[in-house]
Amino acid sequence: MQVPILMYHYVSAPPADADAYRRDLSVSPENFEAQLRYLAENGYTAITLTDLTYHLALGYPLPERPVILTFDDGYRDNFLHAYRLLRHFNQVGTFFLVTGFIDENRAEYLTWGQVRVMHQGGMAFGSHTYTHPDLRGQSVDYLVWQIVGSQEAIAERIGEPVRFFSYPGGFYDQQVIDVLRSAGFWAAVTTQQGNWHTSHSLFELKRIRVRGEDTLEQFAARLEYNWGEGSP
Repeated sequence: MQVPILMYHYVSAPPADADAYRRDLSVSPENFEAQLRYLAENGYTAITLTDLTYHLALGYPLPERPVILTFDDGYRDNFLHAYRLLRHFNQVGTFFLVTGFIDENRAEYLTWGQVRVMHQGGMAFGSHTYTHPDLRGQSVDYLVWQIVGSQEAIAERIGEPVRFFSYPGGFYDQQVIDVLRSAGFWAAVTTQQGNWHTSHSLFELKRIRVRGEDTLEQFAARLEYNWGEGSP
């Protein structure tokens, strides 16, 4: 099943001294608005990972042109810009939170109050661990602390189970997947490029990275490109 899962990080203009990495991860509010307008004008409907999971595992129907909008890390500009624009276009986003950074009240990240407001406004949330480490080769106890600790912190704030996960840096191994399954997660997203998903790949869902320098034409081309079942 082909469903584009778009991957965002910052939705703001990068600071003047930003390095290439930050510039690449930063989509301006103006470009994000243009992208949402393109989706609306071309018949796309934003769905959630729950919708996709129900479709792949149980055969539930999807709209004609589904798309999933995901945001990694939980930056505060997601509340200031992404949430406002998603509400304007009546679309839903899924936000993966690094809960330790929220607990520390880091200025660049969301607050728990903002998370509650966004959830009440129809947004979905998933775990991106407690401190955003490389999870490969770690002990089960460490993985439980990073994954389940984050999962429970979000669930407590939004009042519902947390079923979806984003691998920090896109790094994972089989033991990470095993812990996710045992903790009641239904699926996880990677940083691998692609849009083809099956019921057997729920813990290795591919995404399409949206880059800061993308023109609207490049955004549209990447969105509509047929990556194929074997896309890298």
